[in-house]
Amino acid sequence: MRIIVEEDYESMSKKAALFVAGQIILKPDTVLGLATGSTPLGMYNELIEMYKREEVDFSEVITFNLDEYYHLPHDDLQSYHYFMKENFFKHINIKEENIHIPDGMAFDIEGECREYERAIEASGGIDLQVLGIGENGHIGFNEPAEQLNVYTNLVNLTEETIKVNSRFFSSPEEVPQKAVTVGMGTILKARRILLLANGEKKAEAIRDTVCGYVTTQVPSSFLQLHPDVTLILDKAAASLLYSDMI
Repeated sequence: MRIIVEEDYESMSKKAALFVAGQIILKPDTVLGLATGSTPLGMYNELIEMYKREEVDFSEVITFNLDEYYHLPHDDLQSYHYFMKENFFKHINIKEENIHIPDGMAFDIEGECREYERAIEASGGIDLQVLGIGENGHIGFNEPAEQLNVYTNLVNLTEETIKVNSRFFSSPEEVPQKAVTVGMGTILKARRILLLANGEKKAEAIRDTVCGYVTTQVPSSFLQLHPDVTLILDKAAASLLYSDMI
């Protein structure tokens, strides 16, 4: 693992945007795996500004998002379809047909999961997978458990994740109990992985990701098995790592 520690969230976001832009400049038809949530938001804003300055071109880029809530309409303000459109896609020159997000409203959810995997494979696989990380070490919605899904699947969200995500909803009761998520096996097939984390609340998860055992109880720890992983952290998220590691 390569670990880059930046002073604060703004610096972390700029570094992450440069990392992603560099991938696209070197391979204009890059297949990007993308994450939602507050962590990558700064990176998306920086990429939008880079696009406006004509420093990066998204016209050939293909994207696959990690996850989506189950039975949350696409136009719901908390859906990841809405999040990605409003915070990124509508501001850049990406083609609509090149955008892929799991359909949590699909009637045949198992069929939707299988089709999502086929679409990733048909694209040639993920070149660069961008990840955030949960306080419990989840990536995507792959939650700590005795067993982890290999492929895209419908999963139950833990009470901890529901509680954390309730800040985006009016109440915890409104948070969906399930989500469609790309599985751990598919994430680990990505050629390169970029994980972003900021804030003290993520420090334990980052420590366990980098220093701990590989265990299904910390899904992010499986990143230790990947040959090309870069972590971009702010100082708070890196605060529990040993100095000789960063």
